[in-house]
Amino acid sequence: MSIDSIKAALPDYAKDLKLNLGSLANDIVLTPQQLGGTFIASAIAARNPAVTHALTAEYGPRLAPEALEAARAAAAIMGMNNVYYRFVHLVGGDYAKLPARLRMNIINNPGVDKVDFELWAMAVSAINGCGLCMESHERQLRAAGLTTEHIQTAVRIAATVSAIAVTLDGVELPA
Repeated sequence: MSIDSIKAALPDYAKDLKLNLGSLANDIVLTPQQLGGTFIASAIAARNPAVTHALTAEYGPRLAPEALEAARAAAAIMGMNNVYYRFVHLVGGDYAKLPARLRMNIINNPGVDKVDFELWAMAVSAINGCGLCMESHERQLRAAGLTTEHIQTAVRIAATVSAIAVTLDGVELPA
């Protein structure tokens, strides 16, 4: 499966998603590594095997092996952190004062440029709806020199990939 096959599998009512996917796949705001990693991390976070397979097949060969692993790691670690920190944020109270006591070593040593990893973590956090994590990643990305347009592009990718996964969950994919 490829980006073209994803677009072909989308029903007519999801034409906007097809158009958004096409334009984002050719985005020039992000570096090729940032773009590919954002698509892959977002696909994993969107939890649709066909979308994950297609986007990994499309972008995986364009990434160095360590970048592909880091994109996967961003989805994995944020899958944990987004649940924990969303709980802390929403419940409040003394939980914010307690140490998380969850291993997160990959964040400090992702094997790629920290900015790229943070961008992928931002996309996953947007899909998972963790406001506390999004605020933290946005601060770090801005401090590292990324612009509003860079961050918005990553979140636009996350939003589009998530919507495609939801749509395809309700459609029978061709063989």
